[in-house]
Amino acid sequence: MKKWVQKAIVQKVTSYLPLSHKINYFFQKFVTKGVNLSDNYFYDRLGHARDHIKGFQKFSKKQRPDTSLEIGTGWYPIVPISLFLIGANNIYSVDVTFLTSKERLQVSLLKFVECKKQGKLKNYITLIPERFYIIEELLINYKKYSLEDILNKLNLTYLIEDARNLSLKSNSIDLINSNNTFEHIYPSILIPILKDFIRVIKKEGGVMSHFVDMSDHFSHFDKSITIYNFLKFSDKKWKQIDNSIQPQSRLRIDDYKKIYSDLKIPISEESFREGNLDELKSISLAKIYMGKSLSEMAKSHCHFISNMENSI
Repeated sequence: MKKWVQKAIVQKVTSYLPLSHKINYFFQKFVTKGVNLSDNYFYDRLGHARDHIKGFQKFSKKQRPDTSLEIGTGWYPIVPISLFLIGANNIYSVDVTFLTSKERLQVSLLKFVECKKQGKLKNYITLIPERFYIIEELLINYKKYSLEDILNKLNLTYLIEDARNLSLKSNSIDLINSNNTFEHIYPSILIPILKDFIRVIKKEGGVMSHFVDMSDHFSHFDKSITIYNFLKFSDKKWKQIDNSIQPQSRLRIDDYKKIYSDLKIPISEESFREGNLDELKSISLAKIYMGKSLSEMAKSHCHFISNMENSI
């Protein structure tokens, strides 16, 4: 049995259990080693932070967002900490469950300190020295602070709520961003989420910046399959395989562009990876993908930046 099939079965079974996300965390930590903060993950997210900030500066004409919102931050809040370091004052993270912890926050902060000591942080963000001093002081006296204290010092608020109905005020957020989160949200949920993003984003100077990883995430764990493996299954079959812990919508770049167009969200700037057309052609595609442009379907990652002054 292939590794990806084994993982799919474990996640499917786990998804039906109470505290499924905690069980999945321990499984990934001790079995697949998938939740440790590796250098690759840290610098990937730091690169995302850099690109979110550049996009914001380009379209808002401001140096930094005062308020920001991230959806699906996950275990380690690398982008929110980056925004804190450049001067953001109200940083929100929305998710269906609280995935970070005092220990994981400490690991994240230590990575930033190590990155700065190595002279690499300046290649990603232009930090405010006083903000970095706050992080250093936090780490020196870490044991005496509660999780709430640490989050307050980082100007970070977690919103554990439905992103389709945010508790935030309308026209209140400078920057909304996500980092390989959209691919885990099916259109029936993603569309109303984006509608509420339109509500809360500032109509003057507001920017949205979203990275999407359209590859089969099981291929990250099992190198015997391609990043297009999941495209060979019908919707019915995929529903049997997919799970609620780490769902994969299988949307392609043209699907996201259509959603944006239907909602009148401008794509002011976009970038993408071409993917591997030969690998895609090696897959016997499900009928639902017949008729689509193969070159468009092959694109494996995309980044959309939206200047919301150009929206409705």
